[in-house]
Amino acid sequence: MRALAYFGKGDVHFTDSLPEPTIRAPDELLLDIRYTGICGTDLHEVMADKPNFFPEDGHRHEISNNELPQAMGHEMAGVVREIGPGVTKFKVGDHVSVEPTGTCRDRYRWPDAPNANKPKCPACKKGMYNTCAYLGLIGNGVQSGGLAERVVINESHCYKIPNHIPLEVVALIQPIAVSWHAVGVSRYRQDGSVLILGGGPIGLTTILALNGHGCTDIVVSEPAKMRRDLAEKMGCRVFDPSKHSAEEGTKILRSMAPGGDGFDYSFDCSGVPATLRASIECLTFRGAAVNVAMWDRGKAVDFFPMDITKQEKTYTGSMCYTYHDFEEVIDAFEKGLIDPERASHMISAKVPLERAFDDGIMRLITHKEETIKVLITPNNFGELDEHHRTAKL
Repeated sequence: MRALAYFGKGDVHFTDSLPEPTIRAPDELLLDIRYTGICGTDLHEVMADKPNFFPEDGHRHEISNNELPQAMGHEMAGVVREIGPGVTKFKVGDHVSVEPTGTCRDRYRWPDAPNANKPKCPACKKGMYNTCAYLGLIGNGVQSGGLAERVVINESHCYKIPNHIPLEVVALIQPIAVSWHAVGVSRYRQDGSVLILGGGPIGLTTILALNGHGCTDIVVSEPAKMRRDLAEKMGCRVFDPSKHSAEEGTKILRSMAPGGDGFDYSFDCSGVPATLRASIECLTFRGAAVNVAMWDRGKAVDFFPMDITKQEKTYTGSMCYTYHDFEEVIDAFEKGLIDPERASHMISAKVPLERAFDDGIMRLITHKEETIKVLITPNNFGELDEHHRTAKL
């Protein structure tokens, strides 16, 4: 089948000969992929010296033992094409969002893998599989993902979506679930003041997740004008940190919070030293800073514990999501707490699979200030509208 595949470090390209996936376990589904979003994690795997998820040096993933090449892509919206004999919750034609993790709970799908019978890690034993010691992603090392015509995935990773939610918006549910989990980790209380550092895709999905929790007064700090404009369009107040020194910027941001003494919550969606510092310094007493960004592996930063201790602040991280997050995001869409039209503002372009590398991945790498979310259409689903078809790269 056709796919944008990862063949090895530095080698990602389109192919029309990736093997078709087939149902092997009774509880698996075969999905036709309609849309797949390109994620910052995908860009990292393409560019990084040390990928976070794809195995290096010819090794195979701990969970699946699957080899390369594999189709990339994990932000998927699909339609059920075929079901295994043990599937109980889905039928052919259902619209589906996919939770694309690979953890200890999925080992049974690959009974021939060397570690198939390995006991669950401590995190998975406690039900915290999003922090699995062997955590991987579909489309990033565990198995082929959604930058392909079809994908096979087990029923427990799939969520039925009402047909009235557009499939292009369904492709945004996974990144919104990332942010929804982060809001939960922050222990957000309604009416708390919020600062988001970084107006890229995860920064914008954090706006949507906060909306789903009843939060509407949000400040977004972002240097790129297009991203600030979009955050403003999504109902936020915005700040341009590039016009001020770090010290001045912190002072201004703190003053933008209700009461002028800093925010109750901050979400770092950029992952650079300046935003880490700001996420802590812009908090009020007993505020909570949550890192949502993926940092480059092995790169240390300065950290001063007394910046937290003096006002009893909290700094923590948020990793992936669980099934609760997917269920609650879908419920928030159904109840109107998240507006599908507002979510669709994030979509910058829809691109055919054959152009996924040049007009998707490379566009996001070289024109990130002008691009938010690129959706790939592996089966050329729907018509690419004129705006998306002619978007300048």
